[in-house]
Amino acid sequence: MDSKNQAKEKVETTASHNAEPAGMCPMVVSRERWGATAPLSRHRLTDAAKKAVIHHTALWPCAGPRQCFLQLQHIQKLHMVHRSWDDIGYNFLVGEDGSVFEGRGWGVVGAHTKGNNHDSIGIAFIGDFNNQVPTSAALSAARQLLQCGVDLGHLHPKYTLLGHRDLADTECPGKLLYTQLQFLNQNKF
Repeated sequence: MDSKNQAKEKVETTASHNAEPAGMCPMVVSRERWGATAPLSRHRLTDAAKKAVIHHTALWPCAGPRQCFLQLQHIQKLHMVHRSWDDIGYNFLVGEDGSVFEGRGWGVVGAHTKGNNHDSIGIAFIGDFNNQVPTSAALSAARQLLQCGVDLGHLHPKYTLLGHRDLADTECPGKLLYTQLQFLNQNKF
């Protein structure tokens, strides 16, 4: 491995696994830290994701480590036990305090948008955003995460930002989060 690839690998590992910020990357709480169950299998994306799909969990919001860790464990159990998925469906999740949590992580095929998982990443805001407005901290963290994905080469520089409802018959990511997507899109500026 040449020195450029070694440096990129080091940044990716630092940003997504050890919960250390790298450049514009937000601090990401690792799976190990929030108590994730090991995935049954993992499949890698073959290229940088061309789409970023925004979701909401449609459950109660969380702020603070203890509350969010319990919520993440609940979501993972819902996905793995009740839906028979290999892991939590999302690549990343964002709490209302702006905390970012590793789901499947960068470069891993998700289970968040049927028929669209092999060329996308899924980012879920924790909470129900049909009647709740996302916090500025959560929106800012998601925007930084998207830019981080571009900077690390996991998200195509000209990615398309979508709400789950743009690809499926659903209310997700909730009407009040959906109206905020324009503020997340790096490609509009």
